[in-house]
Amino acid sequence: MPHIQIQDFKEVSFPFSHEGIDFDFIASNIKYPDEKLICATSEDKTFLLQVKQGETNWLLKSDKVTRVSPNFHIKNAINAYADKAGLEVLFSNLAQKHTQHREKDSALKHINFFEKSFPDAKEIWVEVGFGSGVHLIHQAQQNPDVLHIGIEIHKASIEQVLKQIAILGLDNVMLVDFDARLFLEFVPSNLVGRIFVHFPVPWDKKPHRRVISHPFISESIRALKKGGTLELRSDSENYFSYSLQTFLELNQSDFQVRKNQDIGIVSKYESRWRKMEKNIYDITLTNNEDSEAIKSDYDFSLSDKCGVDFTELNTQTIRFENGFIHFERVYSIENDGFLVRLSMGSFDKPEHLFILVKDGKTSYFPHQPIASRTNYNSHLKLKELLHG
Repeated sequence: MPHIQIQDFKEVSFPFSHEGIDFDFIASNIKYPDEKLICATSEDKTFLLQVKQGETNWLLKSDKVTRVSPNFHIKNAINAYADKAGLEVLFSNLAQKHTQHREKDSALKHINFFEKSFPDAKEIWVEVGFGSGVHLIHQAQQNPDVLHIGIEIHKASIEQVLKQIAILGLDNVMLVDFDARLFLEFVPSNLVGRIFVHFPVPWDKKPHRRVISHPFISESIRALKKGGTLELRSDSENYFSYSLQTFLELNQSDFQVRKNQDIGIVSKYESRWRKMEKNIYDITLTNNEDSEAIKSDYDFSLSDKCGVDFTELNTQTIRFENGFIHFERVYSIENDGFLVRLSMGSFDKPEHLFILVKDGKTSYFPHQPIASRTNYNSHLKLKELLHG
């Protein structure tokens, strides 16, 4: 993760602009004053930098919740603030200046791009957790008339695949940094031809974090066109057994199971597993039904007037049927309001974001929750709590 270690942290007067980065405000944790968040905007990307005091020095890095890709935006923002404030840098994993070719950025889409207007293409395939991108790039090259959407939350993998897309000049690939389980909830019904889930993390000790689940399969079936397929590939016998049982428990029963199948493209990890004579398992479900259209015009607006004391909500959790809202941390903006970090939605796939109360206005930050049914139910509870 991009970061620098500094001798002492120094605040400057906000807002200001420096080296092409706009800095809007700084917020301090009301419980732990040694932690602060800085709002930065690079081009059209708004995110937070985190400042935290350690035992002997301070750390300036990207906030995890709002972290953006490509990460040159973050690197440039860190360098810009350090230069403006005259910080004494003890260690840095950043270069002095970071540039990025625009074509590398064109394939990476913010989640709102898909939420507001899902791409219109004759054929769409989705890959969940594309990792090194070997399979995703191969499919894009072999099927130029198909739009390939790759979903990944590992930043380094995204950066690597963006470079490959630019080098190869591919124009039929879109990447999104988001939880695939939430992403599927607003994919239009009966649209996708193939969904790939290749070598997902087994999560043997935390099975609730597994991608394959009853809700995920149900959403996949809804998103798939008639005859479309959901294709799982795994080297984990435990994950295969769990997934097979999950598929068997659903009404949809048209699926095939294969072992050590050659699919024409092999990643370096699969190649290593084959040399070790490790088994590779495949489960392919074929959708045989048409699904109803989904509702997507949810209103996530918040009223400007906020009638709660956020200091009292700090660390509080509100539970309700099929969802929750957890106020993780509260930050104060000097003479101007609050920045509240929260998680909301379902327990299995919560969304993490902020609420910004500033200049007399209350809004989600840096963007509204994703327009899913689960998030909307949580939003209604939050709106009732904030505004009565």
